[in-house]
Amino acid sequence: MAMQDFSRSLPIMLYRTLDAVMPRFRQIFNEFGLTEQQWRVLRVLWEQESITNSELSDLTLIPAPSLVGVVDRLTSNGLVDRRRSTTDRRSVFVYATDAGQKLEGEVRPRVDQAYAELRASVDQESWDTLIAGLEQISSIEQPS
Repeated sequence: MAMQDFSRSLPIMLYRTLDAVMPRFRQIFNEFGLTEQQWRVLRVLWEQESITNSELSDLTLIPAPSLVGVVDRLTSNGLVDRRRSTTDRRSVFVYATDAGQKLEGEVRPRVDQAYAELRASVDQESWDTLIAGLEQISSIEQPS
């Protein structure tokens, strides 16, 4: 089988897409003093009252060692905090503080607007096909 043309290879297409999509979101995050990783952590915490570091790492795709630093910085900024489990001292839960919850009301409308503009640039059928295809590819198990 012939090798895929470089410019049409999936990795390059994904990088090109990220380069087209992320600047609008990065600008919003920067205005609120957030990194992309901090945004991902907050985004999960706005949907879940509290979550373990392990679960947070899985959902945000931030490796556990890196996540510690991200959560540390969010804690220093007063946006999240940690709470040790009362039933299993090995488990630590991360949750958004009141300030972290308040930030959602400020950032989320801007992100939602950017997302709506992005979605409007593609017809609904193409969008649905794209999402379905990405979900299918991302569910492929990694070789051992």
